[in-house]
Amino acid sequence: MTSPVRGREAAGRDGGQTFVKGATVVAGVVTLAAGLWALVAPHSFFSSVATFPPYNRHFVHDLGAFQIGLGVGLLAALRWSDALLVALVGFTVAAGAHFVSHVLDHNLGGHTATDLVGLGLLAGAALAATVVRARHRRG
Repeated sequence: MTSPVRGREAAGRDGGQTFVKGATVVAGVVTLAAGLWALVAPHSFFSSVATFPPYNRHFVHDLGAFQIGLGVGLLAALRWSDALLVALVGFTVAAGAHFVSHVLDHNLGGHTATDLVGLGLLAGAALAATVVRARHRRG
């Protein structure tokens, strides 16, 4: 039988990293799932979670886009220790999902011509920077 003191010592040997990684996985998966829900089924997400009237489909889509980026960023941090690469991955996913949000809601207002071009260019530039950074890590 392990004494309570030895049990605490064993649990703390990794400096709490098992807890940190576990919490990061849970936060990343929950945030990613919530973001996907908001982007794919905005009214359901609004009715169940974000019950702050009035309902605005585009706002919920945008919320989902950025939650997806945060979730992916958290999960990417478990894979790579390169902070810039992790930030770029999270931002690239968020920017791409934000572009998708504007494509889905092009008929709701905004400035369709400039929004789609500007957001598409931003997502593309972020993707290019992410690819360059990832290749630099390997090289």
